[in-house]
Amino acid sequence: MRIAMIGTGYVGLVSGACFAEFGVEVTCVDKSSEKIAMLEQGRIPIYEPGLEDLVARHKAAGRLRFSTELAPALEGADAVFIAVGTPTRRGDGHADLSYVFSAAEEIAKLLTHPTVVVTKSTVPVGTGRRLRRLFDQLRPDLEIHVASNPEFLREGSAIEDFLRPDRVVCGVETQRAREVLAALYRPLNLIETPILFTTIETAELVKYATNSFLATKITFINEIADLCEAVGADVQQVARGIGLDGRIGRKFLHAGPGYGGSCFPKDTLALLRTGEMHGVQLRIVDTVVQVNEARKRRMVKKIVDAMGGEVAGKRIAVLGVTFKPNTDDMRESPSLVIVPALQAEGAELRVFDPEGRREGEKLLPGVVWCADAYEAMAGADATVVLTEWNVFRGLDLERARSLVRGPVLVDLRNVFDPERAIRAGFRYTGVGRGSIRPVD
Repeated sequence: MRIAMIGTGYVGLVSGACFAEFGVEVTCVDKSSEKIAMLEQGRIPIYEPGLEDLVARHKAAGRLRFSTELAPALEGADAVFIAVGTPTRRGDGHADLSYVFSAAEEIAKLLTHPTVVVTKSTVPVGTGRRLRRLFDQLRPDLEIHVASNPEFLREGSAIEDFLRPDRVVCGVETQRAREVLAALYRPLNLIETPILFTTIETAELVKYATNSFLATKITFINEIADLCEAVGADVQQVARGIGLDGRIGRKFLHAGPGYGGSCFPKDTLALLRTGEMHGVQLRIVDTVVQVNEARKRRMVKKIVDAMGGEVAGKRIAVLGVTFKPNTDDMRESPSLVIVPALQAEGAELRVFDPEGRREGEKLLPGVVWCADAYEAMAGADATVVLTEWNVFRGLDLERARSLVRGPVLVDLRNVFDPERAIRAGFRYTGVGRGSIRPVD
């Protein structure tokens, strides 16, 4: 089979490489000649574990190609996937679909044979119907089938998520679209992956409902963490206690500074706007959005309080700035609120992140970038953990304590064992660890 993948961002590049792993001939198309040149040279514009090797292998085998030209990629394609960005539209919170419809118009103009056009991008309910009307208007002479195939890729483990997913959701309206998507995902039959065929509207909503529910779990455990601190309980044990309930599950019950990234913030907002358009109040989701934004600001106060209520003139080591580990993605990261707020209070920030510097240098002006955690901590009055990279878990805390000027350790991801940190000489503050009392 042959497909064209429009967009070589996170979703498009990972999906294209993984379809090639399934034996599909894939051409990834992007308007950015710089991106395509990088990919042709074997350089990957994003950080995702395993992606560089996967791309190189299938590029060498001839199953994965890159181009700035759409027309050749469409020739003989069984399906065309739209995997362009749908960022939050400035000013109103709606998803910006301009890239999706621009791609669709170009597809309609250049297609020469019947095919299936699939939205891989996250799009609000009703987008598939709008695409159907667009194709009917622009190409009444050609049979173009519309489908929805939302992605459920977690940054940092996206390849595993694609190749061994919990489920695949396909929104279709014709038998031809169903047959093509079933054939593309046939390799997953070997591992008995559930493949759910639905209406297009249902598939579109599944994506938004999934992300909003996961954002709700994160926000819920963050509020429970605040209660734990007030009553002297340990949120990690609370999370384990409720997560072992099969009806709830253990994932996404990790207290921290709030969710970020490319999906949860924009998708919760877009779902709210969809509800408003249809006269439906989504009060739980609305509260989740508000609580999460306040959470990031609350973490600033937590850091300042741990430092005695004053950070002006103090040096703070910041460990991690990406929104989660195993990615270089800074989008909506809590660090983009916390770091500037500490700078505004007069603090000097020294930062280390294993993969975040390239993006971080653009988004966090005025900080000092360091080569490793120990360099960042040297002479620091306080150390703050913002991202739970595994490399931080293995830090020699005794060595770290000998380097810092002040013993304050604010662990916003609960990376460290509190008792071990205290034994090393730190004044430890975690999240939701009310039973831990820092030493004087």
